[in-house]
Amino acid sequence: MKANDMWKVSRGQSVKVAVIDTGVNALLPELKGQVLVGKNFSEAEKGAQEDSSGHGSNMAALIAGTGSGGGIQGLAPGAKILPVKVAVEGEDPFSVDSQFSSAIRYAAEQKAQVINISMGSLGASRDFPKTKSAVEYALKRGSLILAASGNDGEKTNLPSYPAAVPGVVAVGAIDRAGKVAKFSTSGDYVGLAALGVDLTTHCTKSAGICNSGGTSHATAIASASAALIWSKHPKWTNNQVLRVMMQTASPPAGDVIPSSYLGYGSVRPRKVLLDSEGDPGPADVNPLLAREGATKPDPSASASASKSPSADPQSTPAPQADKKSDKKTVAEPKKNDDNSSTLWIAIGAGAVLLGGAVAFALVRRRGRA
Repeated sequence: MKANDMWKVSRGQSVKVAVIDTGVNALLPELKGQVLVGKNFSEAEKGAQEDSSGHGSNMAALIAGTGSGGGIQGLAPGAKILPVKVAVEGEDPFSVDSQFSSAIRYAAEQKAQVINISMGSLGASRDFPKTKSAVEYALKRGSLILAASGNDGEKTNLPSYPAAVPGVVAVGAIDRAGKVAKFSTSGDYVGLAALGVDLTTHCTKSAGICNSGGTSHATAIASASAALIWSKHPKWTNNQVLRVMMQTASPPAGDVIPSSYLGYGSVRPRKVLLDSEGDPGPADVNPLLAREGATKPDPSASASASKSPSADPQSTPAPQADKKSDKKTVAEPKKNDDNSSTLWIAIGAGAVLLGGAVAFALVRRRGRA
């Protein structure tokens, strides 16, 4: 990722990222001064700046953590976090749809350029009419919405919502070798992929640092990547930021693009920030919706993509994410190809998976233990 080099160009400053999740602990050292007021759409007494589970805080830290006080170093430490608290686990489909809808609309009204949703619900498209309407509303207001594709790739592999809602960028997970994570839910709705395996963050069941991953974390990294790009190009629209992300993603192996596993590939914001690649194209055309409405993939989305190696789930099976809950680990800074420290990867994201089956929906935060 060449994070240190990217930060010389952009740190995500002036970009507001809404984190629709379990709340965000604004008192964490790395999040002090990073968290806006936000709003609580759950029935919990604690507000949006408090997080009883730790999941939302970990996602926020991965996006915009400053690393202060020994805390998490996020990929876009200059961005600001708008916490939007929901409590959809264990709720019936009607409540889930209503909360997602209200949260997305609020984030858009607060002019959040990026909306990160590291959670989702298994169900039928008909169960989310309000969410679909809210997504359309937010897109028209200029927001870019990214959501976890899901962690059921080895199980039901059913579509997850709101990730599967047209216009939402569903994010799949890869490991550090660029291989598809076995748990990452696949489907024709997947748009992009990002690192989501073997990462560390605050433990959610005990004190300290833990090792885990999930499409939750991949989504947060993709959102942070969007923030870096948007900060560098503030006049671009949501459609243009997404288009260059699709163009510069490391493409899936083979000739089929988009891939049902990785969409247009894994995010590479450095190609935009450091190499000046990508054509933003028309401001008012959503490249993802153009793909969905056509018989062939949108050619503008992959025109500038290079043929560098990427994940191929059939030829390079990925190791499964660590299933041990709250596995303690000592995070050491890793080195990338140019030997610059990539601390945001070494101290990345992690959370345990918490799920509840209700009626026709299964709601989960997209993290794995």
